[in-house]
Amino acid sequence: MDSINLKIGDKLKRLRAARSLSLDETAVLTGVSKPMLGQIERGQSIPTVTTLWKIATGLKMPLSFFLEGPQAEYTVASPDRDHVILGDGGKMRAYPLFTYDPVRSVEAFYIEFDPNCRHFSDKHNDGVEEHVFVLCGALRIVLGGKAVDVGEKQAVRFRADIPHSYEDLSGEGCAVYNMIFYPGY
Repeated sequence: MDSINLKIGDKLKRLRAARSLSLDETAVLTGVSKPMLGQIERGQSIPTVTTLWKIATGLKMPLSFFLEGPQAEYTVASPDRDHVILGDGGKMRAYPLFTYDPVRSVEAFYIEFDPNCRHFSDKHNDGVEEHVFVLCGALRIVLGGKAVDVGEKQAVRFRADIPHSYEDLSGEGCAVYNMIFYPGY
């Protein structure tokens, strides 16, 4: 089994136990089926980014909680191909750079969007904010029905507690850094 499967499953199982939640209760909170939650906990299935977001949002945890390891005094990070979260059939790849830091209430990802990729994200918890820095290509972010186009070397900041989507506009793919801030966690 892949180590990320085991890490995510173990974190989910320990969190459920700490909160005395059954699989049924967790399914209701997250909108993820009981069988899928069981497969994730056993390391038999790695969730897509959309499924992991549903779990994190439903349990009021940052996404990277399920991926984090021990915190160091400083860390130099780069995308790790062995710890990728896939979306849209692999057309979107999110690499955790800095997993959730409870002192700063932030996590950071490097994300690649293939040409013409369009990824939909459910709303995050109230007050969650995203900062997206476009490294190459061009990205359209739709926030509550309003399109915001962000070009290479530009950045956008927005409240992520509404449904939103990301779309590669360049037709050649797009790469971004995404920082997610969790107030009050």
